[in-house]
Order: sequence, then structure tokens, then C-alpha cells
Amino acid sequence: MRTVPLGKTGVEVSVFCLGTMDFGTHTDPETSYELLDLYVEKGSFFLDTANVYARWWPGYVGGESEALLGRWMRERKNRSRLFLATKVGFEMLGIERGLRAHQIEEKCEKSLKRLGVEAIDLYYAHRDDPNTPLEETLEAFYKLIKAGKVRFIGASNYPA
Repeated sequence: MRTVPLGKTGVEVSVFCLGTMDFGTHTDPETSYELLDLYVEKGSFFLDTANVYARWWPGYVGGESEALLGRWMRERKNRSRLFLATKVGFEMLGIERGLRAHQIEEKCEKSLKRLGVEAIDLYYAHRDDPNTPLEETLEAFYKLIKAGKVRFIGASNYPA
């Protein structure tokens, strides 16, 4: 699989990133596993999820995609060969939308647990939070990096 640089991090990721938004919900676990296995079999290794995936489907609350990925990685014993991205910032059951420091820290811990990993390779701010100073958001991400819980950070759905 062809790889491309992840910004200026010095890390290369597979040119195709597999989004797993509906894995474990609208896409049943068996089909999700088949798609993940095929993706890796073809030489790719960059997976994208988010803590809210896929709370919008009836009967689900969010976290299902991360939990499915965690089970799949444990069963396949392949975490070390993958580059894993997840996101934070949208509301979930009992947690309001936002990027306050306490929200980022709490949600990161829950994502790490669902994924069954010690560190997230790429942790995105899933959306802009105009009510939180950017300095607070970035300081929270920095603390996670210093603690070894996150390797790199990114931003998604921010207005230009």
C-alpha cells in the first residue's frame, strides 16, 4: 500500500484511511470485521473513528465503533500495525458538546478504554467550540500528549 506523510510529523500513513462510522451499529459486527480484515489484508493500516459513532442510530448511544475496533484489535492482535484516529467534541449521552479541558480529558479516557489501547495515534477536535478558548483546548491536548495518551492532534469541521 502506498503511504503519505501525516503532515510534518515524520509518520507515514496508508493513502487510504478507512472510516468506521457505522461499524458495530448500522453495519453489523460480522460485516464490520470482514471489511476491517480485507482492508488490512490489502496493506492498509489507517483507521478513523470517533467517540460519538454512531449515536444517531436508534438504540445506540455512541462509542459502539470504538468498542468494536477495540474487540477486533484484541482478537487480531494487530494494534501495533495500525494507525488509529478518533475524535472528541460532539455531545454524547450525559456529556454536553464542547472542547473544554475536562471534556477532552474525560472523553479521552473513555475512548482509550473502549478501544483497549494505551495511546491514540491521532486525536481530533471533531468540531470547533467557539465557547471555549482555543488555548484551553490546546492545553488539554498537550497534557494528553505529555502523558503519552495521544501521539498527534488534529482538527476537523473547523470553519476556514
